[in-house]
Amino acid sequence: MTHFISVIIATYGREQALINSINDVLKQDYPAFEVIVVDQTTHHEPETDRFLNQMAEYGKIKLFKLDWASLPGARNYGVRRAKGEVLVFVDDDVELPAGYLAAHEKNYDRPEVGGVAGRVFDRMKLADHSSDLEIQDLPPEAMDPAIAWYHINLVHTVKPQQVLSARGCNMSYRREIFFEQGIWFDERYRGSAVREESDFGLGFRKTPYLIWYDPLSHLVHLGEETGGCHDITTKSLSYQMTFYHNHFIMGLKHLTLAQCLRFYGRLFDCHVLGRPPCHKSGSPLKVVSRLVFYMLGFGDAVWSQVKGLWDNGQWCSDRDPLYRK
Repeated sequence: MTHFISVIIATYGREQALINSINDVLKQDYPAFEVIVVDQTTHHEPETDRFLNQMAEYGKIKLFKLDWASLPGARNYGVRRAKGEVLVFVDDDVELPAGYLAAHEKNYDRPEVGGVAGRVFDRMKLADHSSDLEIQDLPPEAMDPAIAWYHINLVHTVKPQQVLSARGCNMSYRREIFFEQGIWFDERYRGSAVREESDFGLGFRKTPYLIWYDPLSHLVHLGEETGGCHDITTKSLSYQMTFYHNHFIMGLKHLTLAQCLRFYGRLFDCHVLGRPPCHKSGSPLKVVSRLVFYMLGFGDAVWSQVKGLWDNGQWCSDRDPLYRK
């Protein structure tokens, strides 16, 4: 059975990388798919504008331009306009092999599979993909929602298996996960939206399906320094604040108290103290500065959860005429 696929690309502030990514999708040899581009860029370079408008005019892509920027919000917007039985999400700075869509789709012949996590080759780490680093079975910790995020390796793992989450630049889900199971991307994830795909994976546990990792569904993630629904560096104050906020809110939403304590402890050990696998500077000044953001991020996440008592936090979807609370 061939499933109709919707490829959803959320983009912000990308130019040639976006053009190349769309062209890679359009070159796929899969027989039945559409391409949905949700563009949140205020001003593109003329060449990019011409390309997008021409592709839309020729019916090669469905182009939607928005006046706000949110990665989870853009994905939700695209989902509501998608016709596919399978929804594939890729970033706007990727390189795809010819059989990419077919590699994702074949997994949905198994009725228990509701999502597929693909393998990601990061451009800056391509030299690290030696056979000496290959992983067969992920450790049991990779299915532990409190600490899985430090054990899920979708770069070096070569054996298909069940996983707890996917990487946002290379993942797919059945349409019914959204429209029947009611799992959507949480638009409270800010900045670069770090952990928004992990949040989705934890919510996915409420469904009767599993997420299957398929290393043959692979792509190269270019990791452009700007764009992608954020225009902030990892060293900026804004990034640090949203980084901790996003981690803490994921725990508050999905984890038990005991799991939260383990998760937040590991977050502190790695990202504040800088111990492996983070390998950050251990200078007292930098540890103290990271601790300040850690505490501020926790308070901000608690406030986000409190607001959720009367505000669902889907601030982008609230602007969407197709959204129904």
